Amino acid sequence: MKWEKLVEQRKNKSGISSKLSARLEQLADFLEQIVRDKEGRSLLEMLVDFPEQAHLAFDEGNKEVLDRLKSQIEALSIEQIAQFVRYYTVFFHLMNSQEQREITRINRERAMETGADSPRSESIAEAIHFLKKEGFTAEEAVNVIAQLDIQPTITAHPTEARRHSVLTKQQHITEMIEQLKTDQLTPGEHKELKLDIFNEIHLLLSTDEVRTERVTVEDEVENGIFYFRNAIWQTIPVLYDDLRNAFEMYYDEVPDFDTILRYRSWIGSDRDGNPNVTPEVTWQTILEQRQNVMELYLEELDQLRSYLSISQNKYDISDELKASLIRDQRQDPLSDRYKRLYNQEPYRRKVTHIMHKLQHQLRMIKSGRPNDILEEGQAYNVSNFIRDLELISDSLNKFGLQGIASHGKLKHLLIRAKTFGFHMAGLDIRQHSEKHEMAIAELLSVAEVTDEYSSLSEKEKVQLLTKELKNPRPLSPVQSHLSEDTTQMLEVFGMIKRMLNLDTNSFGNYIISMTHGVSDMLEVLILAKETGLWSYEDGHVESQIDVVPLFETIEDLAECGRLMTEIYESPLYQNQLEARDSFQEIMLGYSDSNKDGGYWMANWALEKAQRDLGNVCREYDIDFRLFHGRGGTVGRGGGRSNQAILALPPISNNGRIRFTEQGEVISFRYSLASITRRHLEQIVNAMIRITVSKESEMQQQEQFDEVMDQLASTSMEVYRNLIDDDKFWGWYMAKTPIEHISRLPIASRPVSRGSAKAADFENLRAIPWVFAWTQVRYNVPGWFGIGESLHQMIQQEGKLELLKKWYQDTIFFKTVLDNAQREMARTHIPTANNYRDNDDGGFHKRITEDFAKAEEAIAKITGQKELLDINPVIKKSIRFRNPFTYPLNMMQSELLDRWKEKDDRDEELLRDALFLSINGVAAAMQSTG
Repeated sequence: MKWEKLVEQRKNKSGISSKLSARLEQLADFLEQIVRDKEGRSLLEMLVDFPEQAHLAFDEGNKEVLDRLKSQIEALSIEQIAQFVRYYTVFFHLMNSQEQREITRINRERAMETGADSPRSESIAEAIHFLKKEGFTAEEAVNVIAQLDIQPTITAHPTEARRHSVLTKQQHITEMIEQLKTDQLTPGEHKELKLDIFNEIHLLLSTDEVRTERVTVEDEVENGIFYFRNAIWQTIPVLYDDLRNAFEMYYDEVPDFDTILRYRSWIGSDRDGNPNVTPEVTWQTILEQRQNVMELYLEELDQLRSYLSISQNKYDISDELKASLIRDQRQDPLSDRYKRLYNQEPYRRKVTHIMHKLQHQLRMIKSGRPNDILEEGQAYNVSNFIRDLELISDSLNKFGLQGIASHGKLKHLLIRAKTFGFHMAGLDIRQHSEKHEMAIAELLSVAEVTDEYSSLSEKEKVQLLTKELKNPRPLSPVQSHLSEDTTQMLEVFGMIKRMLNLDTNSFGNYIISMTHGVSDMLEVLILAKETGLWSYEDGHVESQIDVVPLFETIEDLAECGRLMTEIYESPLYQNQLEARDSFQEIMLGYSDSNKDGGYWMANWALEKAQRDLGNVCREYDIDFRLFHGRGGTVGRGGGRSNQAILALPPISNNGRIRFTEQGEVISFRYSLASITRRHLEQIVNAMIRITVSKESEMQQQEQFDEVMDQLASTSMEVYRNLIDDDKFWGWYMAKTPIEHISRLPIASRPVSRGSAKAADFENLRAIPWVFAWTQVRYNVPGWFGIGESLHQMIQQEGKLELLKKWYQDTIFFKTVLDNAQREMARTHIPTANNYRDNDDGGFHKRITEDFAKAEEAIAKITGQKELLDINPVIKKSIRFRNPFTYPLNMMQSELLDRWKEKDDRDEELLRDALFLSINGVAAAMQSTG
């Protein structure tokens, strides 16, 4: 059977769209020709045969075929397995890119079918239509938009297994296949394009799928900047176009809007568990971002200069613009060439002056003269840049050229300037609370205050820290000899001061991982005081930083409301808040809470924490923003961002939100501008809706909370019984490829807090924890424990009817249950069972039984016949993918078996093949950690 025919057959059985199928058939045809020419017909036949056999074995339950398939794979050499894995992986990578294009196509079709009375679902137009229907006047609607403060935060968490060069080639091949489907090509062009596609696929197959060297922080910074320079940069102004167009449609007005969306980044600045993020690396990241955004502005300004060919003989200019041109000419005389070229074109002269100012700063950055940047950074800052652009805009408006000012190049540049500034994205710095405590203990010892700080009670620590914060003298004498760790800690705060001197927007917040007490917050203020970022005098505080607690464990989430009350009650911290405009950001950890308490408990603990924090902040009249540390997978808080926003408790909704964008989520959401636009418009839509939602007491709230408490407690008990079993860790290490995931060179940060290896459960980070479960198709972090908890609940009289009602009426319950069933639909127990192990703890049986109970309970609650009936598109995609994924999993299982019995000759070959298999399964599952 030809590969192309196999794809067609799978399309018929799975029900994916015919247009997507046509592209995949075209892709399969290219791959088939390449394999036949390069490897021969025998390998091609096996490549096509394996998925078909796997379908019969796993989906049809044919044991005879399964045994035959196992025997065939066992007979393959390591090199042959690697070959098969490589081709399947390329197929999945290119299929994923085609699915992105399909999403874009569907979104365009739906957009073309919309009108004023039927705006596209989850669009900005739908949100403004909603405000209009709810009776908001134009002024009130503008005020709603003005409340929005949306801050996506790009992180470098190691969940993207693909190299940047692989991502780029995938997108290029996908674009060319798209071109091939048009009828605008001549026969010659069609032939040339096909040859280009063949060459690009050959190059993709010849490129190392997995990096040969571990990623550096500098590599991560470069990758992050790629997304800012492309899809994010392109998309941001379009969102404001959408807002203005929607207001014009529904209110017949076109207002100007304040900036509602800004990006933050942790790449190059997240120090928690990453010794490679040094102060110097963070400073270089700032300069790298600054250089790139300047280059982007210069490209835009060059286009704007060509565009604004307005002669002063035909249109006058404002007095303010005339005065600014005189100042500019005095400070930066234009060359004779520019005088001659733009003698009668004042707008072009003004743009040229702006370009010269940016080029000067760019030269300083490139010449490696950061001290000059600090000294001259205020000479022409982003406020000056925005003011210059507004001078141009105001002048155009004043003299009848409103369309040029309010739409297109100039407007888009102004929006970008207000969004990205000269810093591109503000860098947060994060560090673990233990690191701060160690540094403070040493400083207090050096200052001869106490040698016993770490052994003090929390109350004693707070009293001591409060006293020291009020004391003007520094703890560390100038000539004191401090440990390397404490010295670097102080260097970090010194570097923050340097960042703020350069550009106040370049630094975001200081985030404390594993915040357990008030002392964790005050310790950071002590470090800020030591470096001149914080001072106290006569009851008045001067502070240049916001300190953000991060609550991650189930226990800390339960205690966070009480802890924030203690913090707000602290007279000294009240002074800190006054210095920071009575504003507090608070971060919630989705990854570690799930790893700690399991799926349902983590979700419920986070829900209650948000309620508690919302109540406490409002009680103390604190303006606040919740920062959601969401991962890529459901087990780490992933899923659709807009649905997660709509499910937030009303008390915590105030128009402000932050959330992390991680790993493969970044490459999916930010590779194509069309996907980025859809992602961001869905977020803006959700934020508008929840910001105006009327806070109402839910009927049966007390009963709802009681039932959720029971579900969470039971599911956590089941989950902890699994992972706390003495035999569990050995089974998990043998069952999953966690050992090899820990060695994958996909990130600069170690997978374990303790070492570069997966040492034990406590030290293993949440990302590789989830990654390993995903590889073997258990997906435990995304659902396990809910089977028994729902099963027990349904046995109670009247509870099934309540759960059915809440599934229909309560966004939180529906979202948590639907996310769980999505992960369950991607789970494949027979595949997981194929991975051999010594299961004397009965772990597979426990997981399987809970899965069956969950499946049965979800069917009863939702009324579905099968998992994911609510989302047929994803269900069809999984059904299509499965037969191609099964052989990948079987080959990975075989490689793991060989690894356990390897000799020195095979070790390197096996390791490389296992890395390939991990990359392949990640591509097939569209998910890692």
